Amino acid sequence: MKLNSALLKSTVVAALGGLLFGFDTVVIAGAIQPLKILYHLSPFWEGFTVAAALVGTVIGSLLAGIPGDSLGRRGSLRWMAILYVLSAAGCALAWNWSALVLFRFIGGLGIGGSSVLGPMYIAEISPAQWRGRLVGCFQFNVVFGI
Repeated sequence: MKLNSALLKSTVVAALGGLLFGFDTVVIAGAIQPLKILYHLSPFWEGFTVAAALVGTVIGSLLAGIPGDSLGRRGSLRWMAILYVLSAAGCALAWNWSALVLFRFIGGLGIGGSSVLGPMYIAEISPAQWRGRLVGCFQFNVVFGI
């Protein structure tokens, strides 16, 4: 089976979850110093702010199979994208520290879900001879996002 443009587009879109995972992991590093000053964070709460997205990622990855089975991989990936957009907008407009942490957690849920569902979806739509390379695009995007 040939590699066609629809398959490549679907792979790129599904692999964007990996890019967002890498990007979100790194982007907080540049923002934490101003956040620390703005919200007067102790080292513990500074770490908690950073870890909120990672906690969401763990929970999102553990629970992603539920919507993945009921809504399908593609539909669930759409919901994960909505969670991430909601998180990005919420973090940008956060009115206090608690809101920022909540929206980082929500983004983590989306990233964790897409980390499970993205490679699974790519594997399901890929022909056998291209499957490994196309699923590898997800992992490449994690590193590319960093």
